[in-house]
Amino acid sequence: MAVLAGVLGSLLLAASGPAHADGDGDGGAAGERRVVRVGTEGTYPPFSFHEAGSAEVTGYDIDVVKAVAERAGWELEFVETQWDAIFPALDAGRIDVIANQVSWNEERAADYGLSDPYTYSEGVIVTRADEDAITTLEDLAGRTTAQSATSNWAQVARDAGARVETVEGFAQAVALLAQGRVDAIVNDNIAVLDYLAQTGSEEVKIAGVAEGESTEQVLTFRQDDTELLTAANQALAELSADGTLAEISEKYFKADVSVEGGGGDVDVSGARARSSNWDIVRDESWPMIKGLLRITVPLTVVAFAGGLTLAVLVALARISSSRILAGAARAFISAIRGTPLLLQLFIVFYGLPQVGIRLDGFVAAALAFGLNVAGYAAEIVRSAILAVPKGQFEAAQTIGLDYRQTLRRIVFPQALRTAVPPLSNTLLSLLKDTSLVAPLLLSDITRVAQEAAGRTNEFLLLYAYAGLYYWIICTLLSAGQTRLEARLDRYVAK
Repeated sequence: MAVLAGVLGSLLLAASGPAHADGDGDGGAAGERRVVRVGTEGTYPPFSFHEAGSAEVTGYDIDVVKAVAERAGWELEFVETQWDAIFPALDAGRIDVIANQVSWNEERAADYGLSDPYTYSEGVIVTRADEDAITTLEDLAGRTTAQSATSNWAQVARDAGARVETVEGFAQAVALLAQGRVDAIVNDNIAVLDYLAQTGSEEVKIAGVAEGESTEQVLTFRQDDTELLTAANQALAELSADGTLAEISEKYFKADVSVEGGGGDVDVSGARARSSNWDIVRDESWPMIKGLLRITVPLTVVAFAGGLTLAVLVALARISSSRILAGAARAFISAIRGTPLLLQLFIVFYGLPQVGIRLDGFVAAALAFGLNVAGYAAEIVRSAILAVPKGQFEAAQTIGLDYRQTLRRIVFPQALRTAVPPLSNTLLSLLKDTSLVAPLLLSDITRVAQEAAGRTNEFLLLYAYAGLYYWIICTLLSAGQTRLEARLDRYVAK
């Protein structure tokens, strides 16, 4: 066990370099320009998305906030995350502004600093192509719609009497609708038109207009960040006056959606190029490999090394004659095994900042995963230690070895052979569990697949392709486990 911990410790030092930072700077000046962290999805075309094979986020909202930054003198740093995590990220100080088609409403105005509108759009109702019974909001009563949980359109659907199934984004909502899992979607007309233009889909259609549900989209700041809000409003006024906003809008929509009533003839057919399946796989291969090498593998190594070290200490406390140590160890194991991993990630990343502890996204993920590994691996280590015959302890005492020497020279080498198979399963589970880090503002391989699927709507292809990478790494780890077991078996008397 000590040898294994030493090897993993070396890997920890080697892997800590590529860790992805989530941009938790001090928000101060960079030269004469303030660094402003912009939260956005990166999976919501044509507003925020990635062009094929590009690591840079682009889109209408991105161009608008870049123009605002130019006038306001900001240095932008883009932080991509899922929509339902974007407001918690703002609350926790992980980002400074949201640029992702946030609709103005009274609840948000009470809690956040909302800029002047820079987009005006109308809501539409989307149904399957063969559905003729739903054309108005009133027809949604008793029906099921798919919406992002915290979006303005989710509340519109609820007010109409619909049961809302929550999804991560619009692309997932359309997939559920096409598969017949929900009855309709209420969303922004521009996003829907973009989807239809890019996919050529004949499975869904715009069935009607959500009467009275025109929306105004705004940049969103923390309520106490009046300096950024004032600068943004001044910049938006200048951009509107000199025609820059209209120019950006014409680029994406061939209409001026920056003014009320200007989006009646929106045309997104030429805003983005369509790609073949082969082009999609080719373009996403390198981004997936980077996500694997920068986040997935280093995070697995760091979390497992730290978690295994803590697991040994917890296991020793668990079998200690001290009631205090044993009780603390049992409480720790119970807390970790009795709560969901995703909840643990949220507590570390979004909860701790509220008590003054703000960790980088990679560090927060490594801490949460490491604690989770420790909670489960501690019982594996404990059982492996207890599997060593008591006579071994007694023999060690007879030849004058103290407790530490007994553990290091007698117990751990024998326990290691017993512990390797279950610990290997823990390692494989950890590797796959790293796919949960997207809400922590980290772009791992799963997040890259989500971004690409949101842009191309090729869910099966891209998720299966991401799964291939996980399978290859897991196969290599399993082969390493087999070799390690064979090596340890050489020291067992037959």
